[in-house]
Amino acid sequence: MERLARLVIRHRRIVFGIWIALFLAGGFAAGKVPDRLGIDFSLPGQPGDTAEKHLVEAYGTSSYDTFVAVVTVPVGQTVEANKDQIAKVFSAGGSVFPKVRLVDLASTGDPAFVSDDHRTTFALMQGPQPTSFAPGPETQLDATLQKAAEGTGLTTGVTSYGLLSAGNSSNEGPSVLAETMFGALGALVVLVFVFASFLALLPLLIAAVSILTTFLLVLGLTTFSDVSFVVQFLIALIGLGVAIDYSLLVVSRWREERAHGFDNETAVITAMKTAGHAVLASGVTVAISLVALVVVPVPFLRSMGIGGMLIPLVSVAVVLTLLPAMLTSIGPRVDWPRIRHEGTASKAWTAWAKLIVRRRWIAAGVAMLVLGLLIAPVFSLKIGQAGIESLARNGPAYDALATLRAGGIESGVTTPIEVLVPSSQAQAAADAAGKVDGVQFAVIGGNDPTLAVVDVVPTKETVDSSSNKVVDEVRSAVESAVDGDVGITGAGATVGDYFSAVYDKFPYVMALIALITFVLLMRTFRSVLLPIKAVLLNLLSLAAVFGAITWFWQMGHGSEAVFNISATGALTFWLPVIIFAFLFGLSMDYEVFILARMREEYDACGNTNEAVVIGLARTGRLVTSAALILFFAFAALASSPGTDIKVMGTALGVGILIDATIVRALLVPALVSLFGPYNWWLPPVLAKVLRVEPSPLRRERAVAEPDEEPTRVSV
Repeated sequence: MERLARLVIRHRRIVFGIWIALFLAGGFAAGKVPDRLGIDFSLPGQPGDTAEKHLVEAYGTSSYDTFVAVVTVPVGQTVEANKDQIAKVFSAGGSVFPKVRLVDLASTGDPAFVSDDHRTTFALMQGPQPTSFAPGPETQLDATLQKAAEGTGLTTGVTSYGLLSAGNSSNEGPSVLAETMFGALGALVVLVFVFASFLALLPLLIAAVSILTTFLLVLGLTTFSDVSFVVQFLIALIGLGVAIDYSLLVVSRWREERAHGFDNETAVITAMKTAGHAVLASGVTVAISLVALVVVPVPFLRSMGIGGMLIPLVSVAVVLTLLPAMLTSIGPRVDWPRIRHEGTASKAWTAWAKLIVRRRWIAAGVAMLVLGLLIAPVFSLKIGQAGIESLARNGPAYDALATLRAGGIESGVTTPIEVLVPSSQAQAAADAAGKVDGVQFAVIGGNDPTLAVVDVVPTKETVDSSSNKVVDEVRSAVESAVDGDVGITGAGATVGDYFSAVYDKFPYVMALIALITFVLLMRTFRSVLLPIKAVLLNLLSLAAVFGAITWFWQMGHGSEAVFNISATGALTFWLPVIIFAFLFGLSMDYEVFILARMREEYDACGNTNEAVVIGLARTGRLVTSAALILFFAFAALASSPGTDIKVMGTALGVGILIDATIVRALLVPALVSLFGPYNWWLPPVLAKVLRVEPSPLRRERAVAEPDEEPTRVSV
């Protein structure tokens, strides 16, 4: 790291030139990337995905989202008396799609399409598979229906699971740029408090270069691979927080060395050798936790893993090259006015660290008790999709669904089960499926010469592990009743596919991340015990996060009060994997920041308690500030209109706060104090394999009591 620092200082003009070029190119790329992101939720090799492909090949339409067109006749009239006019309205609505599969009263003759009061009817419409996240033809569907119904007295509406998930025009959230600016503003407030000088602007500049460079790399990635639309949010907001956090650590150490009287260049080199080394270890840990997603056979998650991996790697590259070049060139000039000084450790954090060391058993017990309370709800966790009740609370899509419900038609109409059978077996399949408990009705919605589609409408939306049981029961009933292959697709089948494709392999993902992280941290800390503790505490912290969001979102204790969203009933199937991957790496950042400094102090003083006090006193304010910066970024993410993005934003934000306070500021120092010299042990055999110096057990040097001043307060 010292050689890199000297190389950067010596060639800083070249470094400036490279990063300025990447910054400008990234600014151009940032405007192009959103149009090239996809929404590929396919699950190659899974039965539901295979059936979906057969549906697209045979009919040119997809079950990605089923649009429910609703028509209501005037008071005193019936659907049956207006059958021809209603059929024309539905046909006009279907014309907005290049291809459409329209299933209604006219095409099936089934009275199940008519409400109990005979005033409302509906049609199921499926269009082609979407190719981007941009709004498609469905945005014109409502207006087209209304225009076709003009002068007839008919009232129209459109609903679907997707439309309800997106909310409505009054529920639109800010753009990615606006969210990033909100996060940057919050970060600036924290940075001004930390530095109390114009240095507060330096981490923001580093973050801007990191974010735009990452967009440039992702633009290149989209030329040969599909990248999920979620990546743009991750780059802008997580990239903002990560780059600022890394900058904060290096700049703070630079100021500390300057306060001790070292010249500027020496301070930069020392900061790179110490804080820079911690930044490198942290960035690699975050990247590893994300790249491990490639073992999951789901393109959507793989693209998020690869795209997300670029965020910490680019941030590390910028912080370890551009930042030292800037500190060397302009650092002392922008460190004005120097209101806050780094010559001595924080008095408040020193007092806190001493209290923990003195009452380490109590501190560890309190932390474990709080974590236990947070973890408790996780045993009620359900994985699937958000229930209808937690989606839009107003707007056209909600009104259309309310009209259906008033007529006795349940919400399961938004998630029909598509059963694909040989054409000759269509009626037998429909009869068998219609008899299954939890099914409203089943009709033949398409019958080409070889492949028939039976639309099975469940009573409740099939979105999670409990409500999805009806899909398996329909599959079993149809397979018993027909000869030939049976394919099941639709929202419920997708949920089932995700369970087998993702969660069957999720333990392998966790094991891979934990193993690689353990080896990396063992080399970073030169210890066997500290990496084990770090991995276990990270898993404990993650369990607390999932417990908290289960209580807040799934059970609805707070989601309605804060976001005006009812209990979701489940967490969307892709969220736990993403939350785990990001939080495992981001939380480990703080572990590395704190323990790397404690290791440094222990090597200098030879006493664990003193190392804990000095290490926490020196890093406590930085870790807390870094956590607040990331929290502001995730709060901006939670302002997005989609429920899933809100859940992800709140989970990441709460996770960072739990980790930075209960775990890293309370439990970690207490446990390190309890373990004593065993924290630092690394036998020669392992040290040789890891290519680091061994760290034998040694008798600790006697020092002042924890409530007295430590013998060494800075390095």
